Amino acid sequence: MHDYPLEQRTVGHILADKAARLGTKTYLTFRDRTFSYADVHALTNRYAHGFRERGIGRGDHVALMMPNRPELLWAIWGLGKIGAVAVPLNTAAKGELLRYLLEQSDSVLLCVSDELRDRAAGPAAQAPAIRGVLGPDELRGFEAHPATDPPGMADVRAEDPHLLQYTSGTTGPSKGVVCPQSQGHAVGRQMASLTGYRPDDVLYTCLPVFHANALWYTIYTALWAEAAVALSPGFSARQFWDEIRDTGATAFNCLGAMANIIWQLPESPRDTEHRVRTAMMVPLSKTLVDGFGERYDIAVTSVFAMTENCAITVFGPDDPPAKVPSAGRMRDYMDIRIVSDDPTGTERVLPPGEVGEICIRPTEPGSVMLGYYKMPDATEAAHTDGWFHTGDRGHLDADGYLFFSDRKKEAIRRRGENISAYEVETVLCRHPGIEEAAAVPVPSELGEDDVMAYLVPAPGVELSFTEVIEYCAENMAYYMVPRYLATIDALPKTPSEKIEKYKLKVDAAGRLDQLWDRDKLGITIRR
Repeated sequence: MHDYPLEQRTVGHILADKAARLGTKTYLTFRDRTFSYADVHALTNRYAHGFRERGIGRGDHVALMMPNRPELLWAIWGLGKIGAVAVPLNTAAKGELLRYLLEQSDSVLLCVSDELRDRAAGPAAQAPAIRGVLGPDELRGFEAHPATDPPGMADVRAEDPHLLQYTSGTTGPSKGVVCPQSQGHAVGRQMASLTGYRPDDVLYTCLPVFHANALWYTIYTALWAEAAVALSPGFSARQFWDEIRDTGATAFNCLGAMANIIWQLPESPRDTEHRVRTAMMVPLSKTLVDGFGERYDIAVTSVFAMTENCAITVFGPDDPPAKVPSAGRMRDYMDIRIVSDDPTGTERVLPPGEVGEICIRPTEPGSVMLGYYKMPDATEAAHTDGWFHTGDRGHLDADGYLFFSDRKKEAIRRRGENISAYEVETVLCRHPGIEEAAAVPVPSELGEDDVMAYLVPAPGVELSFTEVIEYCAENMAYYMVPRYLATIDALPKTPSEKIEKYKLKVDAAGRLDQLWDRDKLGITIRR
């Protein structure tokens, strides 16, 4: 693996160097299109010139609402070459949430795919800083610009903001994580070395590039390994193994729900007809690790990571199977400690085996976020004496392996998406017939969670759950729409008026088969 000092870990420098050294070697395939390392450098230069022509300069924020396509990557890296900040948005965002993301990010331009343009038009018009909307045709027009390095590329620094990636907003509105140019490269460097990726590897991903998983743990990782990326438009259980075989993939990443779906496919004589050596799964389970190894002849790896940071721990192909379901062990570039949940505010570092909040402190500069955008209080609250509080709970064993326990935050994880209970509740409470709402996670047949919402009707209102679901579908991302609904006279609360959600979770889990369930009624939500 070719290494670069911190000051050289910018989009412009690394793409230029890879193009010069690797030239026509394939970097990206998408359907029937192939792009070499030299192509990527030239195309991202052209996009950089195109954005400059549109008035975008250093420090400007540009929102990107696009599904998996090469043009999304050219836009992200083209913006990076001129020191602008890319704001990749979840393509499921709509209505009030999309308006909030555009406004809070101070985006001055929105790049959107044709199929999402109508949905984005209203929120974009309400965002005061937006001065233009570009579709795919305008972006492809950038390819007519020169392939020369754009002015100012050499002035972009590793510590400059590069990405504004939004978290799920687990206890409040979604927070924009300001990622420096060097952060994705830190992840790529770590993963390329710890997972044993080689220049002859093909890293397949069907996960969305607007999430850090695909962007950093596949695309940046392949760049550092000098390997190739096979980019898929999205996950399809029916087409998954055909795509793996057709692309010659040697590695892929998958989320817990996706891994379960793959595992539940009917066994086939072709289960081992592929080139895959490793599959990274988050989270790990012993059943899947053993099962994938035996059925598919694949070594399973894992990682504990956050958008705010780099790879906190890595479970590599050489780690002992007895350590499953840990997320890997501590590495030299990251300090980890487990602290007690002390109501007095005094933290106590816990010994191996005891569960508490996972706190981290990087030992290498440039590998973590610069902070939460326009949220100094949230940034400060997440740090204590240089230690970042993840909001997740777990324990370390005597060998330094990290075992995840649960989340302190009010997050619901559904099919790979972190869902903010706060945002689900905010939308529900805007419904004229709902006085209060509480969203909680309940077990899903596919692993992870489904969304359950308790509703307190407004006085004299008899709620129609079908109408509530229709309202949700119009005002929140499809994956946030509750599956289960129930009315309740009053939400259980503490003396300080905090909702006792643990009571609601216990209640829901104990009577799931009795609850109103849109899946049983055949109500589907369009994306």
